[in-house]
This record gives sequence, structure tokens and C-alpha cells, in this order.
Amino acid sequence: MAKPVRSAFSVEGEGPPLFMIHGIGASRQSWDGLVRLLRDRFRCISYDLRGHGRSPMVPVPFGLDDLVDDLEALRAELGIERAHFIGHSLGGMIGPAYARRYPQHVISLGLLSTAAGRTADDSAKVKGVVAAMEEKGIPPVLETLKDRWFTPEFGQKRPEVIANRLKQVIETDAQVFLNVFHIYAETEMAPWLHEVKSPSLVLTGEFDGGCPPRLNEFIAGELDNSELVILEGLRHAILLEAPERVAGPVGAFLGRHTSE
Repeated sequence: MAKPVRSAFSVEGEGPPLFMIHGIGASRQSWDGLVRLLRDRFRCISYDLRGHGRSPMVPVPFGLDDLVDDLEALRAELGIERAHFIGHSLGGMIGPAYARRYPQHVISLGLLSTAAGRTADDSAKVKGVVAAMEEKGIPPVLETLKDRWFTPEFGQKRPEVIANRLKQVIETDAQVFLNVFHIYAETEMAPWLHEVKSPSLVLTGEFDGGCPPRLNEFIAGELDNSELVILEGLRHAILLEAPERVAGPVGAFLGRHTSE
């Protein structure tokens, strides 16, 4: 197995440790809004996935297991025995995969805007997005993704946030971006989610096209100890569009599981 990457990371706040795992073509900056709202109660540890942000470039392909290895290497480097873990989108797959392999290190899990139990049609659609990017290039397809990620109202109010998100994608190495999109498209947690025993918060936006409520209802049903929250009116980019609406249920959930 390839050697884990030493991830670039940030630590803010005091309290029980909380590892924050971002999604495809993003960076630890995705968590800035939530960190501001949680750092008075939690030690927020955000990091850049391999090939993203300031973390090292790596050869492709790599898989979900490699991303789990990187997270475990970071936990070990920081000397944290037990922590909360929260992930968005692809990060919402890395977290449960980590908890399945290293349950002894996990107090609780947050699965935000992620997917499991996809139908054949769901899988075909998400794989079609990757295929379109490979055929046409990433920038042309990004316009369609932008509309899936953000509500039109937010687009009118905060165009600079959306522009920055698209810039992040463009600045991510294309091979790395396509590699992690493949991981997201091809990972199916359904066969093993029931093995994850950590208390879990499952949360998504009402109008998230790729990670809709029905898939999150499935996830919550497969997990032994879970809570489900659907944020009305939101699409995929909940961390950027409405961190204050995410912080409420996340903070309350973490608070209920922080006595350990």
C-alpha cells in the first residue's frame, strides 16, 4: 500500500477534537464558516485532502482507502486518541470508511450531503458527469454543477462565493479532480454502512440533486445510531451557502455526544 500523505491542516478553537473532511476539488477553507461557529466549543481540525489545497501532489489513481490512511496519519501525528469526525460530500464517505476501520478513535460521525443506496439511474447520472468532464474538459461541465450546488437566490446575492468555489476546482490538478470524482461516483456504502456503530448525524439539503433526502433517509436507516436532518430549500453547497443553518444541528448533536 502506498505511503500516507502528510496533509496540510489548520487547528482552531478549544474543546473536544473535531476532524473536518472536505469534498471534491475543495479545501479546508470549505469549513471556515462552520469553524467560526463551533470553535468556542470544539477544537476544529480541518485539512486538505491529498492533491488539494496545500497538501502534496500525488500520483493517480488513488482510492478511498488511501484517503482513510491519510486521515489516520493526521490523527496519529496530532496524538489525538478519540475525536468527532464530520465530512461533506466525498468527505461524508471518508468519515464512515474511517469509522469502520478505526472505530476505537471515533466518538461520533457527521455525514453531510453525501450518498449511499443509489439506484442504477442515480449511479448512471453521477458517472455521466465524470464521463462528460473527461470528454469535454472540466470547465464546461462546471456550469451545470454550479446550479446543482447553489440556489439561484444565493447566486444573485453572493456571486463571489460561487466564483471562488469554481476557481478552487479549476486550480485543482485535473487528474486529481477526476480521480476523486471517480471515488465519489463509484463508492457505494450500502454493503457496509450497518457495520458503523458510532453515533451519526446524517444531514443534507432538501434540493440536493446528487445527495437527496431519499438517499440520506437510506443512510440513516442503515446506521444503528443515527439522526436525520433535512435543511429546507438548500442544495449541495450547504457549508458555503448556509453555515449558520448547518451549525445548529451539528453543534447540538456534537454536544449530546461529548461527555466522553
